[in-house]
Amino acid sequence: MKKIMFTALLGGLFLFTAAQAQDVNITKDVASILVETEDGPIKIERNQNKDNMIAEDFAKTSRACPPFCVQPMQVEDGVETYGEVELIDFLKEKRGLLVDARTENWHLKGTIPGSVNIPYIEIVSRMDELGCEKTDGKWSCDNAKEIALYCNGPWCGQSPTAIRALLREGYPASKMKYYRGGMQAWHALGLTVVEGSL
Repeated sequence: MKKIMFTALLGGLFLFTAAQAQDVNITKDVASILVETEDGPIKIERNQNKDNMIAEDFAKTSRACPPFCVQPMQVEDGVETYGEVELIDFLKEKRGLLVDARTENWHLKGTIPGSVNIPYIEIVSRMDELGCEKTDGKWSCDNAKEIALYCNGPWCGQSPTAIRALLREGYPASKMKYYRGGMQAWHALGLTVVEGSL
């Protein structure tokens, strides 16, 4: 079973207890949502510990560019960019598949509940998991799923690389969403993180 994790002081783990009062909401009207996972329902909410701080992995502000260059707000024409509220609505309304496009080592450290890990370096070979069919060496995406992709944050190129690869193979831009904030923004807002699994 996946553990629910929250970032805490000095990058440790803070396990949320249900007995704490809920006064740090997601929005003024939404305190939490339930997301179905392979381990059962997981509640996405913000960490209630008002002394919580972002994990060290996501607190670093300066990384060598390239490869860690700031990504554009709109990664490609026709691919809508999501913020946290839009991503939470995507999950709540079960609009499609949330794809963690990071490499497995990052995914295993912690991920957004309800996401599946399809690393950006494998995404083209796994397009069948996204509703596409391969015939005569070419992908047909007539039945493509609605997907939202993310990686580590605005400086991470893994999900933009995955999006560009999918577009190149014929995946419809209108079926893709890009969560630019990624895990860095998710952690910064104290939102629920679970252990990744393979």
